[in-house]
Amino acid sequence: MAKLPESLLSTIFELLQKLAKGIEEASAIEWTLYEQHGETAETMEELRELQNARERLVSPYSRLNTLLLRILESQPIADPAMLELLIQTVSQAQASTDASWASVQEVKRVWRL
Repeated sequence: MAKLPESLLSTIFELLQKLAKGIEEASAIEWTLYEQHGETAETMEELRELQNARERLVSPYSRLNTLLLRILESQPIADPAMLELLIQTVSQAQASTDASWASVQEVKRVWRL
């Protein structure tokens, strides 16, 4: 098994948790907005924005899980290219989390949810 530093594993697990919470929050706000106001001309843009925010989180969540599993199963050591891809994915996931969270918070603020 390829050994990853504890600090990297902690970062990945914390990031996966943030991504999961973001997916859950975007989904919940999308549902609440739809339930309270319906799919109207006024809500369409925000509903689309919430869906996009969720999708921006689902992709790195899935990619991070897949990469981590493949690296952990690598023998005797992980491919350096895969490790580099993991680091890039962590960086991209952090940026996606921040951007998506801001989008969700903006919709909540505008619609007072």
